[in-house]
Amino acid sequence: RSGFQSRVAPPHALDPALKMAYASLTNIRSSIKDYQAIVVKRERVNGVLGDYEYMGAKIRNRQVDAGQIRVPFSVYLTFLGPDEVKGREVIYVENENKGNLIAHEGGMTGRFLPTVTLDPTGILAMKGQRYPITEMGIENLVVKLIEKGERDKKAGPCEVQFSRGAKVAKRDCTVLTVRHHDRKPCYDFCEAQIFIDNELNIPIRYAAYDWPKTVGGEKELL
Repeated sequence: RSGFQSRVAPPHALDPALKMAYASLTNIRSSIKDYQAIVVKRERVNGVLGDYEYMGAKIRNRQVDAGQIRVPFSVYLTFLGPDEVKGREVIYVENENKGNLIAHEGGMTGRFLPTVTLDPTGILAMKGQRYPITEMGIENLVVKLIEKGERDKKAGPCEVQFSRGAKVAKRDCTVLTVRHHDRKPCYDFCEAQIFIDNELNIPIRYAAYDWPKTVGGEKELL
């Protein structure tokens, strides 16, 4: 006699978060073609926590039809601050300009400098940046969150918490917090917070923290 035994994976604390993320990704890909936003960014690069940066962003999501890219992913950024980057403009269009971005400095300096073409992941384009422009936008954020969630789910248990009543720019949000109590090489954060807009069902703020450098110390913003 022979037979098959089916195994049902035990529930994981990340299951509800992943379910929400997949639903958000489906909503984005079916309903959101383009949008404008103000991006507020602060990142730790090479161990140094930088200043806040403010950017006006226009983003066009990739549209795929029958496996072919009908509308390419596109990003236009104009830097609003701080003063040393104010006026800088950057544009990236998927599969155009040989995969490069096009940038021009603002202010008085920009008047005397040419428009440049840069590799998005090259040294100059990545100066002071933790992520390349090719990973910009809400859809890319959700894709990365799903990747991290599926990875962490396989790595072991973690703490997951949902909190209502938060606001970002007067928008009502639910905060998803993920904490790792065991430090493993595959984890790239100790704690992450994702603020999900309750009306739009998309994440509009993300913060990640590294483990404290000393026992009992404060977590470091990544």
